[in-house]
Amino acid sequence: MSRAADFSSLPKPAQANLRKLGIIDAQGLLLHLPLRYVDETHITLVRDVRQGDQVQIEGEIVHSEVQYRPRKVLIARLQDDSGQLTLRFLHFYPSQIAQLKVGRRLRVFGEVRGGFFGWEMVHPQVRAVREGTPVTETLTPVYPTTAGLSQASLRKYIDWALDNAALEETLPAAVYTDLPGYAESLRALHRPPPDADLYALQERSTPAWQRLAYEELLAQQLSMRRHYAKRRSLGAPALAPSKLLIPALLASLPFALTGAQGRALTEISRDLAQRYPMQRLLQGDVGSGKTIVAALAALQAVEQGWQAAIMAPTEILAEQHLHKMQSWLQPLGLEVAWLSGSQNKKARTQALEAIASGAAKLVVGTHALFQEQVQFARLGLAIVDEQHRFGVQQRLLLRQKGQPEPHQLMMSATPIPRTLSMSYYADLDVSVIDELPPGRTPIVTRLVADARRDEVLQRVRDACLQGSQAYWVCPLIEESEVLQLKTAEETYALLQASFPELHVGLVHGRMKPAEKQAVMAAFSRNELQLLVATTVIEVGVDVPNASLMVIEHAERMGLSQLHQLRGRVGRGAARSSCILLYQQPLSEMARQRLKVIYESSDGFEIAQADLNLRGPGEYMGVRQSGVPMLKIADLTRDEPLLHRARQLAEDLLRDHPSAVEAHLQRWLGHAAELVKV
Repeated sequence: MSRAADFSSLPKPAQANLRKLGIIDAQGLLLHLPLRYVDETHITLVRDVRQGDQVQIEGEIVHSEVQYRPRKVLIARLQDDSGQLTLRFLHFYPSQIAQLKVGRRLRVFGEVRGGFFGWEMVHPQVRAVREGTPVTETLTPVYPTTAGLSQASLRKYIDWALDNAALEETLPAAVYTDLPGYAESLRALHRPPPDADLYALQERSTPAWQRLAYEELLAQQLSMRRHYAKRRSLGAPALAPSKLLIPALLASLPFALTGAQGRALTEISRDLAQRYPMQRLLQGDVGSGKTIVAALAALQAVEQGWQAAIMAPTEILAEQHLHKMQSWLQPLGLEVAWLSGSQNKKARTQALEAIASGAAKLVVGTHALFQEQVQFARLGLAIVDEQHRFGVQQRLLLRQKGQPEPHQLMMSATPIPRTLSMSYYADLDVSVIDELPPGRTPIVTRLVADARRDEVLQRVRDACLQGSQAYWVCPLIEESEVLQLKTAEETYALLQASFPELHVGLVHGRMKPAEKQAVMAAFSRNELQLLVATTVIEVGVDVPNASLMVIEHAERMGLSQLHQLRGRVGRGAARSSCILLYQQPLSEMARQRLKVIYESSDGFEIAQADLNLRGPGEYMGVRQSGVPMLKIADLTRDEPLLHRARQLAEDLLRDHPSAVEAHLQRWLGHAAELVKV
């Protein structure tokens, strides 16, 4: 960067406001790109406007007043050589009243619509001018901004950066071939000429937008692949394939692994045998059988004298893992320890001792696993279930429990769309279980308006009296656990009163673990026919006789959550149904979500639709800090560029390391040093 582009030379208040936008240097200003553009390159006469046009009109204020009926409003009339335009302000300041005084010459920009007195603009942009003031020669960019930083100020600072900051290329010219240069692209986006294609600019489909999207995707791929290579340089225990424990467990199971499970296990086993730490994501749809694969991977570590740990985000899911692991591993003579935040002191002390001594070969728990007082004798494999529910730092803390670096297997029942996997998970190896075990019956999904609740109640009663079991899931209300609990308890009381002939249970996140486990065990034994639950049953609950689920206020839930909940039924041979109760009116987003979940049962299709609806930032969640998020590129629109960047990243890292460093510094700055774990 040139001395003239020293960010500290900007006014201190401006620096503070720019930092609110994440801009800390001149390069940040250059890459703060417009949201949209307005055409202020010519003046339109009042007589030439049409309904809905966005135009710039210049004239003199011939009337201005504040009216108070029916509400306070500032009205002014602007006259040019062809007619008058009414300007209407519903919210205004004294400075605006002064700006709109009779006799002032102004240029106004906004959308024209028909009003009582002819054409009018509501809250137009207003600028004072003199007779003959030239119009701007470029389209006017409109930027994301913050309080205290006007569009005019932001444009001034970005113009300063364009004129003073370094705009040289970071990577070899052969990388871009068919795309314009970096400096040319920035100028085309910050200062587009008046004949630029406004629609293409707004859609971010011009060559300049494509160039910068490609630059950003390259930075992300280079960062991810560099992290991948860095981890491969670390040492890890080489765990030879199992010859005793895995064959013993497989022989004891009442089912055979599916082909997809077998392939995933082979990939994991091969990684565990290497002397660098495995970083593998095991993804598969609801009910695809990831847990048994994780158990078999754990046995490979245990057979070689190492410990394995399984961490889950909720106690109810961790408890499900505990009971499955105990049923599979204890017959093999292996001790399984349990660790959670709600344990009593005695049980916790015993578990900590078993973990520290190495007596516990497998440890199952929640966030409690990475607490400071937890010391493993020889942690060789860390398994993280529902990995997206944990933060980067939390997963790192668990890995740091092992010396040398343990292998890590992450599991997700939320299938990850292909483009997301290629970009945000480019530093991981991925195994996919893409087939369900035989015997699973398709789940019929029905959308039912809340006005037909009585029919749903009758359906639930009939199903339970015929020997089936059902879930009734209560909604998450405004992210409030307290309100959710109240709703669950009220629903529980209502269903008990409505179905005196049925045994109804209740489970929610605030119950003590022993209470939750007792309710779930009773439901598993069919001592309860109907289980009222909050979304704590989203993952991990496996009751084959449960064949009916009702989800209240389904319109409030995300696609992933609806798909996870629906996957709690359909685990046995009985025909299963999921009823989505919704309240009208539906927002357009809720309508689209319900349409997707109604029409598809394929987790990958649903995940792709979810990504399209929400975008990658919201889809991945705030917990994924440390991942270079995309600001310019769009994974759906720019998928060809993503493929191109992915193919090129390894070659650039190998052949042009100093250029890669410069490119990452430009695009990621300090974030380039963060390692996604």
